[in-house]
Amino acid sequence: MTKLFSRFLKDESGATAIEYGLIAALISVALIAGATTLGEKIGNTFNGLSTKMDDATSKAN
Repeated sequence: MTKLFSRFLKDESGATAIEYGLIAALISVALIAGATTLGEKIGNTFNGLSTKMDDATSKAN
């Protein structure tokens, strides 16, 4: 029983899996934050272009 317990304490394979999981989670959060920011900027750009195009077509008529 003591050998089993000491082997369990020395086993680090579970800790490695948890570390990889945490790294993957942090990368995912960074990608989501970046995509959200980029999406907002692209949305603002398209809204601005749409407004300019509406103004240009209303002046042409």
